[in-house]
Amino acid sequence: MENVILNSYSKIPKLNVSRETCNDLETLISMIHEKNKEINIISKKTSEKPTIRDRHIIDSAQIVDIVDLNSNTTSDLGTGGGMPGLVVAVVMKKLKNKMKINLYEKSHHKCIFLKEVSKKLKLNTEIIQKDIFTVKNIETGTIMSRAFKPMPVLLDLVNQNFNKYKNIIFFMGNRGRKILNDTLKEWDLDYEEKKSLTSDNSFILNITKIEKKIS
Repeated sequence: MENVILNSYSKIPKLNVSRETCNDLETLISMIHEKNKEINIISKKTSEKPTIRDRHIIDSAQIVDIVDLNSNTTSDLGTGGGMPGLVVAVVMKKLKNKMKINLYEKSHHKCIFLKEVSKKLKLNTEIIQKDIFTVKNIETGTIMSRAFKPMPVLLDLVNQNFNKYKNIIFFMGNRGRKILNDTLKEWDLDYEEKKSLTSDNSFILNITKIEKKIS
């Protein structure tokens, strides 16, 4: 079983998961699995441990190579159950990187869970129980968001509420291509695409500059 788990993480070549990191990620999976019986951390359809590993943990970990490692903070918007923020925090611990992961989540119950995980795994996180749309003048390195709000809504949020950032990472699903094309009608974006390691129909969007078009 241990070899099967390690082989799963080997899908991410640049991650080079150590045994310690693997153990931390497996602890995170167990905590998500158990907590999901009480509150809706993730979809019930993806709540079995092997599915959590492939669908949520590995999916989240694949962005590590495009997170700006030279910044003091990274911000996860509407983190929910902690994907991708908690996963990135686990990897930063392995890299001995001192960057803090700011997890924005307005749900009280989910914030309690995020704090429990962070404490148990000794992660460098800050749990911010606020509606991200009400927080102004934010400065950060990488902004990341997974299954939170529609892309145009998040671009407006970044444009209005963030004073400084390095890049924005979006997880684009099955409808990602249409969403991107529709968004480009209203926004000028400097971006690169990265093929998803967990789905043939998905991709990761790494945006370094945004500008809303004048209508």
